[in-house]
Amino acid sequence: MPECLVPLSSAPPPFGFQAPTRLVVGPGTVSRLGELARELGASRALVTSDRGIVAAGHAAAGVASLEAAGVATAVFSAFTENPSSTEVEAGTAVARDFRPDLLVGLGGGSSMDCAKGINFLASCGGRMQDYRGRATATGAMLPSIAVPTTAGTGSETQSFALITDSDSGVKMACGDPRAAFRVAILDVNLTLTQPRSLAALTGIDAMSHAVESHVSTAATPISRMFSREAWRLLARNLPGVLLEDGGTAARSAVQLGAAMAGFAIENSMLGAAHALANPLTAVHGVIHGQAVGVMLPHVVRFNGPVCGAGYGELLGDIGIDAEAADAGERLSAWLADLLRASRLKTSLAACGIRSPDFGSLATLAASQWTGSFNPRPVTAADLAMLYEAAQ
Repeated sequence: MPECLVPLSSAPPPFGFQAPTRLVVGPGTVSRLGELARELGASRALVTSDRGIVAAGHAAAGVASLEAAGVATAVFSAFTENPSSTEVEAGTAVARDFRPDLLVGLGGGSSMDCAKGINFLASCGGRMQDYRGRATATGAMLPSIAVPTTAGTGSETQSFALITDSDSGVKMACGDPRAAFRVAILDVNLTLTQPRSLAALTGIDAMSHAVESHVSTAATPISRMFSREAWRLLARNLPGVLLEDGGTAARSAVQLGAAMAGFAIENSMLGAAHALANPLTAVHGVIHGQAVGVMLPHVVRFNGPVCGAGYGELLGDIGIDAEAADAGERLSAWLADLLRASRLKTSLAACGIRSPDFGSLATLAASQWTGSFNPRPVTAADLAMLYEAAQ
């Protein structure tokens, strides 16, 4: 039998797959927002865009397209970089007054997460804390469209909203397939105004999504397909965007890679790097992309003994041959080098965390849902050791 026809040694494990989000990709596609809204039957759209996106004129471009298609609009922008449950409640009050039949998240991850959070409360009632976890919606939800202006969070292609609990400061992952955007418009032109520092922060975040979802305990053959293609697009194009400012083609590839990683997260979840990053943001105010960037090389090294084959696949995709036994170290070093070249901080001390309480941080990290999908089980002691390694 020819080698290419050798049967699989075992059947794939049972799994499910869904990708409810339609992608509309290309320069200038924000102009199609109104058309796409009408296709969803919309006549009134609430647009969530943070103040920076409003100031940059991107929200106005989206509103113009909606209004040209006969869709009445209102804009909610009273939220911060890590939207809180209180801010989502304020947006929900606007929604209840305006009565939209469509939500549009136009901006970075915060704008898209805020749109999802408002959708939960406006559609299902209650408090944001009621929707922590997966499949937590209690009824039908409004249709929604994502228009990302950064390339990183992948929020446009997955159903989770990251909302900070205003009472505890804990970041809550609130998700349900019904909260996923029906359409995501990937218009690279909207990413061209972001500062280089933001491109680095969001790009590193996207890369962490590709790496962690590829080896997650919940990964499936199809989710790994998205993880690996996301990795190829990001690893081959992000360095050029960050080191040489890249071009439209490279930025388009990074934007698509971030969306692909979102599809992977939706069907496989993440790992310990995100569990460790969230307390750094909640307790010490470290920006998420920076926090996960600092922790990812250490988590990859920790996972190396059980993830050599998977990490070896990723290295092979960028032309680095590595034995399984060495793949964790090699990939960790490559990621750390990219972090340095991106001019991001490479240690907790450099992030301004001089005397961290590793025990308290580890306790918080151990409570993060994402850590339960890490390929190598992690205890609070392991998480404290990883913080210490990053110090």
